[in-house]
Amino acid sequence: MITKFYQHILALAFAVNEINENPKILPNVTLGFHIYDSYYDARMTYHTTLEVLFKSHRFVPNYQCDRQKNLMAIIGGLGSDTSNLMADIIGSYKVPQLTYGSFAPQENHITQGPSFFRLVPNETQQYMGIIRLLQYFKWTWVGLLPVDNSSGEHFLQTLEPLFSQYVICSAFTERIPQIAHWDSLEELGNIATKVYVHYTNNNVTTFIIYGESLTISWLRTIIFIRDTGMKENTSLRKVWITTTQIDFILTGIQKGWGLQMFQGAISFTIHAKEIAGFTEFIQTIKPYGPQIDGFLKDFWEQAFDCVAPNPNATMDIDGICTGEERLESLSGPHFELLMTGHSYSIYNGVYAVAYALYVMGSSRSKQRANGKGFSIELEDVQPWQLYHVLHKISFNNSAGETISFNDKWEMGGGFDIINMVIFPNNSFQKAKIGWIDPEAPEGEELIIHEDLIVWHSGFNQLNQHQYMQKAEGNVSPNYFHGYDCPEEKFPSKDKDECMPKVLTFLSYEEPLGITLAFAAVFLSIIAVLVLAIFIKRRDTPIVKANNRGLTYTLLISLLLCFVSSLFFLGKPGKVTCLLRQTVFGIIFSVAVSCVLAKTITVVIAFMATKPGSSMRKWMGKKQGQSVVLSCSLIQASICTLWLATSPPFPDLDMHSVTGEILLQCNEGSVTMFYCVLGFMGFLAISSFTVAFLARKLPDSFNEAKFITFSMLVFCSVWLSFVPTYLSTRGKYMVAVEIFSILSSSAGLLGCIFTPKCYIIVLKPQLNNREQLIRREF
Repeated sequence: MITKFYQHILALAFAVNEINENPKILPNVTLGFHIYDSYYDARMTYHTTLEVLFKSHRFVPNYQCDRQKNLMAIIGGLGSDTSNLMADIIGSYKVPQLTYGSFAPQENHITQGPSFFRLVPNETQQYMGIIRLLQYFKWTWVGLLPVDNSSGEHFLQTLEPLFSQYVICSAFTERIPQIAHWDSLEELGNIATKVYVHYTNNNVTTFIIYGESLTISWLRTIIFIRDTGMKENTSLRKVWITTTQIDFILTGIQKGWGLQMFQGAISFTIHAKEIAGFTEFIQTIKPYGPQIDGFLKDFWEQAFDCVAPNPNATMDIDGICTGEERLESLSGPHFELLMTGHSYSIYNGVYAVAYALYVMGSSRSKQRANGKGFSIELEDVQPWQLYHVLHKISFNNSAGETISFNDKWEMGGGFDIINMVIFPNNSFQKAKIGWIDPEAPEGEELIIHEDLIVWHSGFNQLNQHQYMQKAEGNVSPNYFHGYDCPEEKFPSKDKDECMPKVLTFLSYEEPLGITLAFAAVFLSIIAVLVLAIFIKRRDTPIVKANNRGLTYTLLISLLLCFVSSLFFLGKPGKVTCLLRQTVFGIIFSVAVSCVLAKTITVVIAFMATKPGSSMRKWMGKKQGQSVVLSCSLIQASICTLWLATSPPFPDLDMHSVTGEILLQCNEGSVTMFYCVLGFMGFLAISSFTVAFLARKLPDSFNEAKFITFSMLVFCSVWLSFVPTYLSTRGKYMVAVEIFSILSSSAGLLGCIFTPKCYIIVLKPQLNNREQLIRREF
């Protein structure tokens, strides 16, 4: 038995007692309850659910043997697994089920329907709450510890896209087992090792834990396996963020371990408000009093580590329960006196059922006056008749809050944000430091009072710790003017605190990115217009000269070069990092090989005009096509080898620029990157050399002058690119490469095609065979 959950039973009993003592709610009707334990086991959950429905220790399904005690509703369970297993059966018998646990919306695949009510708000609210909390404190480098089940997977699938959208990085993701399997110590040890590595990594100080009620208990067990002396608990500076379903619990042998490692944790919790009289009700509970129930004896023995006396046997042992033990002496991980969020939900759930019964009885017009007031007849009310009444119910509870369900059969409202203040004696205090307001405008959902937060002592003593390191000569490599900051942070101007670094990359929203994107689109349009002109005038002499097919291939490859530069803009991802250098390299090689083929065509054409020349056999389209195809295949082979051996990938550079985390593409293999550039350089130099030697050939054949000048521009750009690229960092390094791609491609487009377009568009009278022959002589 988990002693902390016994408060859930007490909240149920307290609410039922209040309702039965209030003659205004259900006069002459006694509300009762049965409590069953699922034991975290599917088989037992099914068994107890059937037992609830058919009320017999030896039950027969679909047969009710007790007509005096009518089942109107079922409250439970705490976890999503238990709730879904219960819903398998309860839904068939049309009994309203009110669950008081918070779990992922995708768990609705079974619990959809009018019989299932949630006593807590939708969990999706806390996802944006986490994002707003991280933004508020500028925590952009966090570790994720989800529970290893379907809810944990849904949590990751929901949160990771939000991280990407709001520029927050996940340092690692490590799944925690839903239940610690002590029978597989080797597996448990492996999990403990992986979690402990992240736990002791000083570069990650913010951990987000998503799980079930016992997740903290299992996590504490995992860390204890690797740190049995608990030496690291006070020295490691961590901020823990926990989600709504998680509770800070220690059970069994964990009682002596403590929870100091979670000091200062920030928890999203189900909203709760103190109910008058509840604490006093708890303090009246005694193991031998009239309030005794089937769970109280086990609770008392485990909570106070004693043995209840047996009146039928003589007991001569130490540690017998006296009944005078005080519940207020128990520490928070074992039992809480103040009403928790789960207990508050149970309390409201009982009242919701009671008010629904009241409305049902009143609407059936079966009130009758008598000497003691009026009474309500509920004998014929069936559980399914409560569906729509519960859905529309609205009332104020004793704490003054309005309780109602929304159109998704969920309780309205938001979540509280709690700061865990843990004391050396293992007790703790929950301090409310804020809440999530679902009705607030976007971006303002988080309300938080930072001045109320009590952080881990490691944060408060940070400066003293660093200066002690300096005095002792024990200075870490990241030490900076007396301040040692984690990698994701940097010292402030006054060197008195660590400031979070800003994640940077060349985006479309900033002026530099907009300018480069506009230039790429503009040049693409120019290339399309030139191609359109050449296609429209494809039968004219100036277009036919120097291999029309190569001209089209060159224009299309230049167009793709302009478009490929857009791969370098925006947030680097796996796909863009893989494609941008290789796509650019192959397309550019096609363009430069087209230029080389056109130059070779000019030379061969002139040499073939000489009588008896053997070069005539090399004339024709196949010569140019073979040059382009062979050069392109060589570059494609280099790129394929690059991707197969050491492909590019997204990477974080935390050290190159102070105050910034550079999100960039790591080229994987620098050697292969320069091999791609080197082959393009070889093609460019070859084209330049051949064109330079052919520049004085007769004008009717000669493109070589224009190609010579274009390749001079091309080579100048890329020779300037290498030193500039090596001397810049971050987004400016990417901007240099984009500029080089655009300027060199524009040089080829302008130098080769501007004179031709001038004649085609503005001087069409020169675009004929007679003019070409006349210009030759």
